[in-house]
Amino acid sequence: MPDPTEIQTLIDNCLIDAEFAELPNFQRGKVRDSYDLPDGRRVLVATDRQSAFDQVLAAVPYKGQVLNQTAQFWFDETADICANHVISYPDPNVAIVKRLDMLPIEMVVRDYLTGSTETSIWPMYERGERLLYGHRFPDGMRKSQKLPETILTPTTKAEAGGHDAPITQPEILEQGLVSEAQWNELAELSLAVFARGRQIAADNGLILVDTKYEFGVDGEGRIRLADEIHTPDSSRYWIDESYGIRFEAGENPESLDKEFLRLWIAERCDPYQDPIPEIPLETLIEFSGKYVALFETVTGRKFEHAAADVPLRDRIHASLAREIPEFFSPAA
Repeated sequence: MPDPTEIQTLIDNCLIDAEFAELPNFQRGKVRDSYDLPDGRRVLVATDRQSAFDQVLAAVPYKGQVLNQTAQFWFDETADICANHVISYPDPNVAIVKRLDMLPIEMVVRDYLTGSTETSIWPMYERGERLLYGHRFPDGMRKSQKLPETILTPTTKAEAGGHDAPITQPEILEQGLVSEAQWNELAELSLAVFARGRQIAADNGLILVDTKYEFGVDGEGRIRLADEIHTPDSSRYWIDESYGIRFEAGENPESLDKEFLRLWIAERCDPYQDPIPEIPLETLIEFSGKYVALFETVTGRKFEHAAADVPLRDRIHASLAREIPEFFSPAA
């Protein structure tokens, strides 16, 4: 653990705001800031903002870089299964992508009975529900138990400030959110990409527990993977070596993902009803370490920590000026 001065330096250099006046059509998401360019490209800047339970809670050192570079690894590893939106990566925190007509559902794939949010299957099961997302569950299952088969549990995509909601395949088709042909393709692609991720994770001592995918349609009508893929924000990863022992003991698995912070919060309040307590800096640093460890474990690559003494905004501004100079003055 770094000393208090180093911790404060890391926190102070987190990227909280990535709004650059030179670029058009700015949009702020929970974690990513984006720009739609006139030529059909989109700029995605992964910030260090941390969201959980539909709220932005804090900033986590290196988080944006981990998300962007982890997604890059997985987009590359699955491009033979499904086309994606990526054009280039001009900076560790930035992706230039194709602008897509985004489909209004998220494809969530699950292998285990777990979770802590309102759309997760474990809280539903614990409340006594047995028909979840159209799937019938037997009595007597335990948290973190492996499911008999991989399942799809899609959700709606909420507007800013709203909550995603469970939805079933028949409801999706009845509401006309996607066509039947699109649904069949989304289901096939989601299960195939998840299977590839599960195998690569297993080869590196990890369990890919569940994940969510977002898809869009390009100008030629082709479905493409978008947003992020198999990152610690969008997926759960458990350490395989200790999973069995901890499951038998009734303990939560060792995780390298966002669930660490969700559980920290849930132990201290009802995050959907109560004010969320301030997260100690030491906890944020521990959380950052888990994200970096996930990147290194799943990719087999050494994480290159960005220099703490160079403001991230300045570095990203310079990277964007090199990549899309037409939006920046010669002095930028």
